[in-house]
Amino acid sequence: MSGLSQAVGVLFMEGGRNSSLAASVIGSAEEARFALADIPSRVEPRQVLMCDPSYFEIKDAKNPFMEGNLNSTDPKGANRQWHALKQTYENLGYPVRLISAQKNLEDMVFTANQVLPGKEDDGLPYVVLSEMVHPSRQAEVPFFAEWFEGNGYQLMRLTGDSASCPRFEGQGDAIWHPGKRLLWGGYGFRTQEAAYTLLSELLCLPVLKLELVNSRFYHLDTAFCVLDVDCAMIYPDAFNERGLALIRRYFARVLEVSEADAANFACNAHALGRKVILQAGSPDTCQALRGLGFEPVEVETGEFMKSGGSVFCLKMMVF
Repeated sequence: MSGLSQAVGVLFMEGGRNSSLAASVIGSAEEARFALADIPSRVEPRQVLMCDPSYFEIKDAKNPFMEGNLNSTDPKGANRQWHALKQTYENLGYPVRLISAQKNLEDMVFTANQVLPGKEDDGLPYVVLSEMVHPSRQAEVPFFAEWFEGNGYQLMRLTGDSASCPRFEGQGDAIWHPGKRLLWGGYGFRTQEAAYTLLSELLCLPVLKLELVNSRFYHLDTAFCVLDVDCAMIYPDAFNERGLALIRRYFARVLEVSEADAANFACNAHALGRKVILQAGSPDTCQALRGLGFEPVEVETGEFMKSGGSVFCLKMMVF
């Protein structure tokens, strides 16, 4: 380990949220001067938060997948798929908690977007509330704030003035590196780049930012899936060369999925240990996952894919 890496590691370990150098936003491999071993560990949540699809429908086109799918959902099919996903989590040993669906909030079923949860070393959980782009999704956030506050979470905002705050869409774009106090942050279509400076300073941790360059992959979680501390699954055409180099800097193994599998939401998967829950119908990706020692768990989320989301979008991991 270099002298600089050792110094950064000491600051991370001893400074906690008070260390100014821990708060940094890094956008290229050249700027990335620390190793993963320097980053403090983070407690992983073991429960799942979901919202039932009682009011799920496609009223407008907020992303390219929704175009041509207005009013096309099958409520019975969506309900069946949602319950099967819920059962999958429970079968894998992850209890599912529920937040009540609200009338006229048709996208609330996608619970990955409204907050970013975390937990400090002293055991106190928190959430950073999202600053959503679309008004109908902005209306979801107070219900999530109420749920988390009622369950003992500290509520945080990027700034005190939501009207002038940069847009930020929770874990749709901000994804924790497994087991580390390190965030990957996607920006370009929903979350704004400026949000990560505020987020990094608020939580006093580094953020590795990735510009999204393909409008079909509007959230980071549609093209980037962390599998374990050393392995990620990506759709490379969603990123520029600088982002790809940064991903390869911190993941020893990078599984690149095909365009066809990316369109089938293969990267909107969720890794739980060696199990990887993902949309059915991507045999090449499943074979590649097995080759890396993972076990694919295929589910059907076709009704939700019409709206631009799959497995990762339909859940939030909570403490």
